[in-house]
Amino acid sequence: MTALYLATAVLGLLVGSFLNVVIHRVPRGESLVRPGSRCPRCETPIAARHNVPVLGWLMLHGRCHHCHEPISVRYPLVEAVTAMLFVAVTARLGLTPELPAYLYLTAVAVALAVIDLDVKRLPNTIVLPSYVVGAALLAPAVIIDGAWGTAVRGLLAMTVLFGIYFALALVYPGGMGFGDVKLAGLLGLYLGWMSWGTVWVGTLAGFIIGSLAGLTLMAVGRAGRRTAIPFGPAMLAGAFVAIFLGGPLASWYVALLAPPGA
Repeated sequence: MTALYLATAVLGLLVGSFLNVVIHRVPRGESLVRPGSRCPRCETPIAARHNVPVLGWLMLHGRCHHCHEPISVRYPLVEAVTAMLFVAVTARLGLTPELPAYLYLTAVAVALAVIDLDVKRLPNTIVLPSYVVGAALLAPAVIIDGAWGTAVRGLLAMTVLFGIYFALALVYPGGMGFGDVKLAGLLGLYLGWMSWGTVWVGTLAGFIIGSLAGLTLMAVGRAGRRTAIPFGPAMLAGAFVAIFLGGPLASWYVALLAPPGA
């Protein structure tokens, strides 16, 4: 298993490096292919040896080799966090047919969370194709394991969460965007694949995390009652809480509700 975790970590670093490109260019409508990686300030191409995930930033001491302007620490953080999440998801699922699908969700989650924090938007160019990619990556598990019931539950959860968030967006448009609605359906597919308990834990955790984040920002003077706070990162964080802890949390809640001696 150590070799698997090491390979997953390296893959996560490489994917994280690409996600930095996605995070920077997708909101601007720029190509992900051309031009190659370059300094965002002086636009000098980045040498291959300086483009190694995390290590390249450390080698440059966090500054552009050409213009010496600071390079945001967010770049190596995105790479490192992606690698750590890849390893954690691999440890959670093991070498199963579903693993590629959940690694893909992990990569999408990192990109969407940072983009939403940056521009308060969840780009359709990432969210909508992820429905197709997610379903395609989960399909081998249906074929190999015969998990037809699991697939149906995932599709039902996708529909239910999309419907719930759609209703919330209609009732309270100032607090819920349609980007959140589309993301909810995608998360429903993945959480429903695991269990209904995971769906409800992930949904509730998202609202709790979003509320706590909003209250914290208000307490420190970074936001007011009318400040628009992106909800996508909270939804994604809640989903991953459920992926890792959904089963135990759901069981604990059911036991809490059950009368003594039942």
